[in-house]
Amino acid sequence: MSEATRAEIAAVACAELFRGDGETVVSPMGIVPAIGAKLARLTFAPGLLLTDGEAYLMTGEPGRETVEGWQPFKKMLDTVVPHGNRHVVMGASQLDRFGNQNISAIGAHDHPTRQLLGVRGAPGNTVNHRTSYWVPKHGTRVFTERVDVVSGVGTDRATAAGPAASRYHDLHRVVTDLAVFDFGANDGGMRLLSVHPGVSVDEVLANTGFEPDTSATTETRMPTTEELRLIRDVLDPKSTRDKEVRT
Repeated sequence: MSEATRAEIAAVACAELFRGDGETVVSPMGIVPAIGAKLARLTFAPGLLLTDGEAYLMTGEPGRETVEGWQPFKKMLDTVVPHGNRHVVMGASQLDRFGNQNISAIGAHDHPTRQLLGVRGAPGNTVNHRTSYWVPKHGTRVFTERVDVVSGVGTDRATAAGPAASRYHDLHRVVTDLAVFDFGANDGGMRLLSVHPGVSVDEVLANTGFEPDTSATTETRMPTTEELRLIRDVLDPKSTRDKEVRT
């Protein structure tokens, strides 16, 4: 089998986000995180619950799924988000060192230069259950010293806000096309866990607008032969992953 691409390495890194999650509703936003979630369920995390993007909880391989539950949007917002066991993977237009996320607007608050999505569900996600981030194009435009608008709540703000925000706050990891971070620095800031094969620490730092902790950086693991088969033949035979991650 041919060598793994960067997109496939990132998909496996996204799969690893869910290791140990058990029976959890997962909401992966993006092509590569969705492949990663399905890969995790087919291999080491069979208890993950995935939706069809609308209202059904699905199980089984692509093309042979069966419905195992009903979860309309209102139920998701009323019960799962504030009270349930969920792991969401969101994107970010900006992320700072403490994981404060912006998907709302770029520029000064009273006169933004670009309107984006709005805060959407980011505040509720970040203060109620486990949250990870996926950044398909790692650069200083995303990884910035300070975000223009706080949509998702970072570790520093959750701590400052007190138990109402910090009790269930659980920023897990950030996966990009270059590396994997967590929030294990002593002050709750980002720590560079691993760089993808072929990527150097210096390359990651040059594309990051702040200084992450690099005290324990390793290399992201390569996909196994079986994982590559599942990605290429079962989960994504049309290679849509390569549209999201370009090498």
